Amino acid sequence: MRTIAAVRGFPPAVRLLLVNQLGVNIGFYLLIPYLATHLTDDLGLSAAVVGLVLGLRNLSQQGLFLIGGSAADRLGARGVIIAGCGLRTLGFALFALGDALAVLIAASVLSGLAGALFNPAVRTYVAQESGDRKAEAFALFNVFATAGALLGPLLGSLLLLGGFRAAALTAAGVFALLTLAQAVVLPARAVPPPTGTILGDWREVAGNRRFVAFALAMVGMYGMESQLYLLLPHAARQATGWAGAVGLIFVVGTLANLLLQLRLTRRLAARGGGRGRWIAAGLTISGLGFVPPMLVGAGPGTHPMLLLPVLAGALLLYLGLMTAQPFVMELIPAFGREQLTGTFYGLFYAVSGVAAAGTGAGVGWAMDAATHGGPAWLPYACCTALGLTSAAAVTLLHRRRDLPRPAASAAASADPDSLAREDPDPPPDAASAAPHSDPRPLSETR
Repeated sequence: MRTIAAVRGFPPAVRLLLVNQLGVNIGFYLLIPYLATHLTDDLGLSAAVVGLVLGLRNLSQQGLFLIGGSAADRLGARGVIIAGCGLRTLGFALFALGDALAVLIAASVLSGLAGALFNPAVRTYVAQESGDRKAEAFALFNVFATAGALLGPLLGSLLLLGGFRAAALTAAGVFALLTLAQAVVLPARAVPPPTGTILGDWREVAGNRRFVAFALAMVGMYGMESQLYLLLPHAARQATGWAGAVGLIFVVGTLANLLLQLRLTRRLAARGGGRGRWIAAGLTISGLGFVPPMLVGAGPGTHPMLLLPVLAGALLLYLGLMTAQPFVMELIPAFGREQLTGTFYGLFYAVSGVAAAGTGAGVGWAMDAATHGGPAWLPYACCTALGLTSAAAVTLLHRRRDLPRPAASAAASADPDSLAREDPDPPPDAASAAPHSDPRPLSETR
């Protein structure tokens, strides 16, 4: 009931986008987790070709986030969201209707391009429509996204009883309905005319040193999150010898998200102390989440009770992500001009995608080393080190006052008591009291 009441407090456009994210994740996860099996078992493709098809989807999405963000800024987030969902509809329909390699590659590229368009555009729209309640809006966004990520595979496993095409066509149908709903219901925002070129926008955002430092500091968050699909499932299977144990990881995460996300974000936002403080705390908690599963790697044999450390670690990882992510999403637009919100999100997600891929490769190497006589704790230690390093980097940015104040904090600064709660450590001089005090343009200081 608390979550429903919170959703009702937002404008209709935000409410629609929350439901949209539920549908996006349902449609995505009822198909993509089973795609590799379809390509190998049903179509008889080699592992190399399967890797090519799946890799092209990731590459077209991660590599084009910046373009999607710029499109949201220049064309309006609404149109880009609709176009992205429409492309995802077409891509998933191609997976259902075509078996030729050229068709599969086209479907993969279109599906990735769709994500590159609507991911930054949706976040841009939510940030612009939620005003000074950005952190709460993104907390709800996480709740709906997590619920969809759980429901999608469950629905997909049922649809697969009728064959892969049934699952793919259903996924395409979900995105078609989302496209129609957005076209009919989602209101358009006025888009200010661009003042420069796209390359100029990219230079402004990439030249924002504070933002780039923050994006690099946050690589640990997405690197650790990606281990929900690699290292922790491996630990669950290793602990129990049962492939179905992997699903319990996502059940734990979904329940924690549904029960705690909104309450946690509201409480931390009310306590103040600076967003960087809570982001660093979340990264630390997530990093420590890889300590309990080390017991599985070090323990002999399999036993159902060995799943408990893995689930405890997964819960810590989820709690850390729940702590950090809403405030990260809240801070990103505050680094620069509102007209470049989409570009900021686009670059941030491009950096995060590279981080997730690099972390996956590094952890995979550590897992291979562990299976060939290396220390079993090595991949978990790598993830813990990654989380603590990112937490230390964010803490440094926070103490150096290189992180902007979100809209809520800026509005509260008129009240001295509110200002003291947000930033309890007074700066040594007035010039360092706020990021905006520097007379140079934001593009030069951040």
